[in-house]
Amino acid sequence: MNRIALVTGANKGLGLETARQLGKEGVTVLMASRNKERGTEAVKRLKEEGLDVEFVQLEVTNEAEVDKLTQHIESTYGKLDVLVNNAGIMHGDEPTGVNTAEIVKTEVLRETFDVNFFSLVSLTQKLIPLLKKSEAGKIINVSSILGSNTVQSDESSPWSGIKPFAYNASKTALNSFTVHLAAALKDTDIKVNSAHPGWVKTELGGKNAPLEAPEGARTSVSLSSADFTGKFVHEGEEIAW
Repeated sequence: MNRIALVTGANKGLGLETARQLGKEGVTVLMASRNKERGTEAVKRLKEEGLDVEFVQLEVTNEAEVDKLTQHIESTYGKLDVLVNNAGIMHGDEPTGVNTAEIVKTEVLRETFDVNFFSLVSLTQKLIPLLKKSEAGKIINVSSILGSNTVQSDESSPWSGIKPFAYNASKTALNSFTVHLAAALKDTDIKVNSAHPGWVKTELGGKNAPLEAPEGARTSVSLSSADFTGKFVHEGEEIAW
């Protein structure tokens, strides 16, 4: 059987390109999307390219949909080899050019963490039994260098001035999950790593970003075959937590 991968937020941008590149490596990719119409259209595009992909409905904050997907993977494939936690948001009320720590609304923090952290942790935990059935399970958490406290506290870093607090803090928490989960699973065959895709031209990254989606997806795809765990990586280079 082919390797089986689940990519969340796979109907556009980095998620779509990650699914495409994994598919080109011969992986069967379950492309998760909360929007059925957009997700189905994305799957159709990749199938036309000859790739083995499947649309799966998933709103990561919907526990019933998470449970239904978990059951589908178990009954259809019996295992999961690669989980790419790509789905994420930057709240529209939190401008990237402003340090929002003293003004961010509590509801913005809660909504951001619900998608970028709490739901991701819950989904991952429910899929771990299926990942343990893989000969070499991989969990890739799509993070951001903006979640690095080392970088954020270094005023000489070009990234340190970008401080939307809710988004950055959610990625810091995600990185902590990577460290802790890698340690918890160290005696298994599962590798857990965080990926910084770079500044990519997506709806979140904006049109001024220097990287195209195929470049941004490379780090996650490379981590799908990594033999190390508990690292924060961009293009093969380790980033400080």
